[in-house]
Amino acid sequence: MTIDQIIEQALIEDIGDGDHTSLSCIPATANGKAKLLVKEKGILAGVEIAVKVFHKVDPGLKINILIKDGNAIQPGDIAFYVEGSSISILSAERLVLNFMQRMSGVATATHELSHLIKDTKAKILDTRKTTPLLREIEKMAVRIGGGFNHRMGLYDMIMIKDNHIDFAGGIEKAITSTHQYLTSKNKKLFIEIEARNLDDVKEIIRVGGVQRIMLDNFTPEKLKEAVELINGKYETEASGGIKKESIHDYAVTGVDFISVGAITHQIKSLDLSLKAVE
Repeated sequence: MTIDQIIEQALIEDIGDGDHTSLSCIPATANGKAKLLVKEKGILAGVEIAVKVFHKVDPGLKINILIKDGNAIQPGDIAFYVEGSSISILSAERLVLNFMQRMSGVATATHELSHLIKDTKAKILDTRKTTPLLREIEKMAVRIGGGFNHRMGLYDMIMIKDNHIDFAGGIEKAITSTHQYLTSKNKKLFIEIEARNLDDVKEIIRVGGVQRIMLDNFTPEKLKEAVELINGKYETEASGGIKKESIHDYAVTGVDFISVGAITHQIKSLDLSLKAVE
């Protein structure tokens, strides 16, 4: 689903057949001005989405952006002003805040982890652990926060995980079947495969035919062994419950990527508010 489609459906969900509160108590000709007030420290995200929402509700609304996506923010900062029809501003208010608060929470969490491993070559990846129908929005927030996107869905990458391996009958059969399938469908997709232990790593290296090995639930010590064993032949990715307290221990092993589902499914939204300007 595209961002425009997400916004359109979200407005239908929220407004329905009309913002009857605003329509009933505010004159249709009334104009006003509001500011996006920051109430919590973090990384701002969703300004571009906010502009799209405002203009979807009313193309005549004017937005003056003071702080762009990706910038650090402090309580008391004003991210932007919006001016025009008072009814239009109020009708867009909640959706703008819902998007921006969640996106800023994702960007802030991503930035924090990225900062913790900035002295290493490792990069933070998101996962498919996203809010249904909001994946595009949340993955945008990850990029704003300094992280990188993993696959968008099941369709744009081959990711052979433990269940695939078990159902296929083993690592070699899973990889062989994957290549046969891609050839039959005339598709060229990036192939990643999960390793659960060092024996799996050795077997994957023996079989070949992949681009990245995901090292799932390895300790930092075992991860270092695996990375040395792979020796740059394939990209490496660490995953599995990696927390901010331990992420640097994983990053210094030389692993290329660290995937963290928590940056999209266990985040706290940032406190932002849209306030009328007298």
